[in-house]
Amino acid sequence: MIAYSALTLVALLLLYLLSAFTLSRISTAREKDTRPEMAIYILTNGVHTDLVVPVKSEYIDWSQYIPFSNTSSKDTTAQWLAFGWGDKGFYLETPTWADLKFGTAFKAAFRLSTSAVHATYYRMMSENKECRKIEISKAQYARLVAYIRNTLDTTAGGMPVYIPTTANYGKHDAFYEARGSYHLFHTCNTWANNGLKSCGQKACVWTIFDTGIFYQYK
Repeated sequence: MIAYSALTLVALLLLYLLSAFTLSRISTAREKDTRPEMAIYILTNGVHTDLVVPVKSEYIDWSQYIPFSNTSSKDTTAQWLAFGWGDKGFYLETPTWADLKFGTAFKAAFRLSTSAVHATYYRMMSENKECRKIEISKAQYARLVAYIRNTLDTTAGGMPVYIPTTANYGKHDAFYEARGSYHLFHTCNTWANNGLKSCGQKACVWTIFDTGIFYQYK
């Protein structure tokens, strides 16, 4: 009985990973007649994908919602803002993989935790294998703005809820409460992939890994 249960778990895990790999290699089409009116970026740290947008545009000044003052540097010269979504426990309790605890991973995998948005300011972006530039139209960017804003949990006044913490990754980032639940089938990379879909860009049918997203932008 124990052996049968173990084999079943292994089979389910293999099916999960095979599905994740296969569906991440199948592309959704980019919207036709896309005008290259402004740039966004996708950025990975090797595991996690961020969506990077201009700090200021005709559609939104993100610094009014994600204040520079919430970062330890308080640097107001940044031109770009990276958004990542994920499990709050992972973000705040696991600065490195060595810090990962079974309880944190279990809660994240089975939808037992809350989520957070990690926002990081950058002065400039440079394209490389971890960072890809995507040209989109203004109308598509407006949809991406709506997607990101709908991810952020907000106060009655519509402002994102800042999370005071010392678990920041550097001097230019901050954390905010988010909507939605992280789990085995909806990871940080699923969120980023869905963000690309929201603004009509090429994306994976489904992915849980950053490699699927960047496969589409080789």
